[in-house]
Amino acid sequence: MRFKTLLIGSTLLASLALAQTTITIATVNNPDMITMQKLTPEFEKANPGIKVNWVILPENELRQKVTTDIATNAGSYDILTIGTYETPMWGKNGWLVELTDLPESYDLNDVLKSVRDALSYQGKLFALPFYAESSIFYYRKDIFEQRRITVPNQPSWDQVLNWARTLHNPRQGFYGICLRGLPGWGENMAFIGTLVNTYGGRWFDENWRPQFTSPEWKQAIQRYVELVTRYGPPGVTGNGFTENLTLMSEGKCAMWIDATVAAGFLENPRTSKVAGKIGYARPPVAVTPRGSHWLWAWALAIPKSSKKIDAAKTFIAWATSKEYIALVGRTQGWVSAPPGTRRSTYENPNYLQAAPFARTVLNLISQANPNQPTLKPVPYTGIQYVSIPEFQAIGTRVGQEIAGIVAGRASVDAGLARAQAAVERIMRDAGYLR
Repeated sequence: MRFKTLLIGSTLLASLALAQTTITIATVNNPDMITMQKLTPEFEKANPGIKVNWVILPENELRQKVTTDIATNAGSYDILTIGTYETPMWGKNGWLVELTDLPESYDLNDVLKSVRDALSYQGKLFALPFYAESSIFYYRKDIFEQRRITVPNQPSWDQVLNWARTLHNPRQGFYGICLRGLPGWGENMAFIGTLVNTYGGRWFDENWRPQFTSPEWKQAIQRYVELVTRYGPPGVTGNGFTENLTLMSEGKCAMWIDATVAAGFLENPRTSKVAGKIGYARPPVAVTPRGSHWLWAWALAIPKSSKKIDAAKTFIAWATSKEYIALVGRTQGWVSAPPGTRRSTYENPNYLQAAPFARTVLNLISQANPNQPTLKPVPYTGIQYVSIPEFQAIGTRVGQEIAGIVAGRASVDAGLARAQAAVERIMRDAGYLR
């Protein structure tokens, strides 16, 4: 009888194992997604029929792999980590599952409307935001106070240059400024796009002619090259968001202009040596504030090629819910709660007390305008990117040319001339130019 009971138990366990659904998530290797992976056992405990397999990649590699996978209908992943650039285009192409029938408890109306709209196509939602961000000016307020430097709420790029020159001390391993240099449309060009915007530049004119040889681009890139080569850390062309976050959190940068999402990690004593020593201001401006700070959301979407849509939807609803944000707050500290997505987060006294940057971040996200990103008129939407399918190739190629300028392989004029010629070819082949 005991043998029969054991046999039945073994059969039952085998059946449960066979019934379990494994979903595969392709995601970026930033701190928020590492936290989500760490907390996934909580989801699996509440949903014993679903197991989660994580594929974590550097940002540039992630973009390449998921774009290839979804365009070829390969079906390697059940959930994709994508952003406000890809989601509307891929939704339009019919590559993503429309996210309907979310549970009432999800409270979709609590998600900030600007973020929902950015992840929709023709009013249909195709991704749920894990966090949303703008860009912000971080600085070491303790160092600035020691030097009696006062930072206004809206600094200028001329001020930033002077501060970088004053504070740069490479012999002590302390650098005047840290900026993205790793080439890629979502890496160095995310930052450089906003820099060009505030200098009055644009990617294309009204007739889709590239503008890289314009005075505005030259001025912006000259300022960028001066900053990163004279007052930045060595090896800047290998530094993207993640590398600069590490440098800043280790106390090696006087200033950093990058994603607002980093604020929670810089203020968390578990992840930062400079917690409590960081000041926050709006990103610097030159000629115009228009387009000086970006708008982005990392979001979770389900490709049409997935065979496990229901399980995937269950996971992304959990990972972007109020309950998940509360779980992060309880286990990792409220300062690390995923920002920028839900109104309720910014009404939560626990978060507001823990996050001195909260109001600034919310204002930056709310005020970023992808429909008017530049001083001069343009035929595109998007602040740090251009909402056309060709932009991934365009942005990455231009990013490579600028990295070449930083590395000393070309002058500013020569590198931008090469970018101009390359992008003109791409736009002509795509039918934008005659």
